[in-house]
Amino acid sequence: MPSFDIVSKVDMQEVDNAVNQAIKEISQRYDFKGSSSEIKWEKKEEITIVGDSDNRLNTIADLLQGKFVKRGISLKSLEYGKVEDASGGLKRQVIKIVQGIQKEKAKEIAEAIKKSGLKVQAQIMDDQVRVTGKKIDDLQAVIQGLKAKDMGVALQFVNMRD
Repeated sequence: MPSFDIVSKVDMQEVDNAVNQAIKEISQRYDFKGSSSEIKWEKKEEITIVGDSDNRLNTIADLLQGKFVKRGISLKSLEYGKVEDASGGLKRQVIKIVQGIQKEKAKEIAEAIKKSGLKVQAQIMDDQVRVTGKKIDDLQAVIQGLKAKDMGVALQFVNMRD
């Protein structure tokens, strides 16, 4: 029976490349000379940005977003924490990289598939959703329908099997 999986994964190598490009650009930009602004990335699933002011923090976040978009990383995969005061009058913000589909979102996706009226079944499996059906055309219609809707997370459609 034909099937495919709906997942939400981020290529961490691309994140690493984007962060390194942003760090390099900050070190070379004139408006950041002499400031304590920085990006901390320990290869985990969160990035910490530090700036002298809210304005610099926003500039760093915008710069990072631009690098992510150029590398094909969806901004829906990023979860921004609140801006906190750090030592020395600095501002800090943590950006989490969301991997996988949370249970609530998976239920929402499965419900959207049911409402489509196509003869397919959606099964929630940990952090992904498996869709099965008798016709590949129905599965492709599900993919098109989900791409047209904004589910609030970055979705990829993988493992299409016949």
